[in-house]
Amino acid sequence: MTTPALLPLSGRRIPTLSPGASSFPHHRATLRLSEKFILLLILSAFITLCFGAFFFLPDNSKHKRFDFGLEDVLIPPLIGPGSNPPFGKLEEESLRDKIRADHERALQEAKEKLRKSKEELKAEIQTEKTKVVEDLKKKDGPKPLPPVPMPKLVGVKDGDPGDPDTKEKRDKIREMMKHAWDSYRQYGWGHNELKPIAKKGHSTNIFGNSQMGATIVDALDTLYIMGLHDEFKDGQEWIKQNLDFSVNAEVSVFEVNIRFIGGLLAAYYLSGQEVFKVKAVQLAEKLLPAFNTPTGIPWAMVNLKSGVGRNWGWASAGSSILAEFGTLHMEFVHLTYLTGNPAYYQKVMHIRKLLAKMDRPNGLYPNYLNPRTGRWGQHHTSVGGLGDSFYEYLLKAWLMSDKTDTEARKTYDDAIEAIERHLIRKSNGGLTFIGEWKNGHLERKMGHLTCFAGGMFALGADGSPDDKAGHYLQLGAEIAHTCHESYDRTVLKLGPEAFKFDSGLEAVAVRQNEKYYILRPEVIETYWYMWRFTHDPKYRQWGWEAAQAIDKYCRVSGGFSGVKDVYSSNPTYDDVQQSFFLAETLKYLYLLFSSDELLPLENWVFNTEAHPLPVLHLGNITLPGSETQR
Repeated sequence: MTTPALLPLSGRRIPTLSPGASSFPHHRATLRLSEKFILLLILSAFITLCFGAFFFLPDNSKHKRFDFGLEDVLIPPLIGPGSNPPFGKLEEESLRDKIRADHERALQEAKEKLRKSKEELKAEIQTEKTKVVEDLKKKDGPKPLPPVPMPKLVGVKDGDPGDPDTKEKRDKIREMMKHAWDSYRQYGWGHNELKPIAKKGHSTNIFGNSQMGATIVDALDTLYIMGLHDEFKDGQEWIKQNLDFSVNAEVSVFEVNIRFIGGLLAAYYLSGQEVFKVKAVQLAEKLLPAFNTPTGIPWAMVNLKSGVGRNWGWASAGSSILAEFGTLHMEFVHLTYLTGNPAYYQKVMHIRKLLAKMDRPNGLYPNYLNPRTGRWGQHHTSVGGLGDSFYEYLLKAWLMSDKTDTEARKTYDDAIEAIERHLIRKSNGGLTFIGEWKNGHLERKMGHLTCFAGGMFALGADGSPDDKAGHYLQLGAEIAHTCHESYDRTVLKLGPEAFKFDSGLEAVAVRQNEKYYILRPEVIETYWYMWRFTHDPKYRQWGWEAAQAIDKYCRVSGGFSGVKDVYSSNPTYDDVQQSFFLAETLKYLYLLFSSDELLPLENWVFNTEAHPLPVLHLGNITLPGSETQR
């Protein structure tokens, strides 16, 4: 899906000179100076004439000199009742002398301007423009945010794994991050992403037509936890000087929320630098118009300048997408916490309440919902693309609330029960997989995106109803095993975008357009969660296999690129270094080879773009408008 290109302001042309003008360059320059001088003289004469008329026109009450109703305040009468004529004449003469002096000064200034070079005049104009901009910023700048207590921050640095072999692997992941960042810094700085083969910037329609530095914002927290502080400071400085949301750009509400707002909030909490919080709030305000729909279900896209929203043209009957409008809760709750503005919290709670009232076929949530009518679109349910992070955020809303948001937990448990009943199956070869429900039947296909669910089941095991914690931890392990098989059954040892479980083929991609790998993190994400909860060494081994394959087949001189066919021994590149490769894939690998003391799960909850946000211990804090059960 592509969106029409919008012409950037910088692309406008300056009007060109008439064809004949170029024949006499030095004459043209002389003529311009003369014209300027004559115009200044005419202007001065006009001013003098106006002020002269002021004194000599008759004072007729029916024909007042000024018709603003403020003439007596702004220009006191020169001759009026009670004043003697000589005093009036003296005042008139004094004012005439002042006008002459002002006129002479204006002419002198004009002469001085004309003596200056073109470069000097340009510099003066630029100085004036800068001053005006700064004055406007001071006048219309953001309101100061209220002081709020910083949540308890634990384990934001170090995480030394102890043994030398694991530390060596972790150092290798850090070196890969350095290569990815340095390449972007050199070839794509300020652009959203990088084309590492062409060695230039890259962007997609999810970010609109603007250079918003998505890779910078997405990578910040990874740089911080890896101890790459010089690189972090470079990113911080770019954001401070260049990250501007008052642009005519149509962006994905979902992608901008999880990458930009999530990334900025995580950078703020980790580093304590106010600039990240301020920028996050500025951007969040730009997203709020997307919720102006009859149902309160937001549009998929919004124009940051105009606030006009719309949905993707390919979505079922103009619907919004479950994974998009259902993946806002974590960031929006933190926005309300940091700003005191209840709007963010209320909007995500409104979505939850609306969904709770709706009928769900077989207890499943379809992926499409029309924001005008409030009705489901096509009955397609997936724990992969279009649905995935909706379920993830139900669980994480509960975790982030210090396990007080029991409504979110109950909704998650009910959804997972329906998923297990209708979507989860075992293949003939004994592999557990999660299929997709399409119009009344189960498609035996699983996407790479769906592989995150193994980690989600493990994360949600503690607190499961009916003492099913062991069951869900085992289910997470089975999904991790299936997804590892999808990697292991390829030539490159990298997983395809989607894989089937029928016709004798299992965990293997069948269609050519599903054989690609675009540096996705979901399988490694599940390895990390399973490692944290079980400390089974196979998860580190599987993660290391994936890291080696990425370094061998995706690394190029200009960064890292996705590959088009993981079953080919001579793969071709897609020439995109995705921002989520730095935000998620490399972060999860680094955490996999770190100790559990680095970002412990008791204190941090990772958003769906792997940006860590602290648990909000809400015992003594009430979110405005909150009806959360405690």
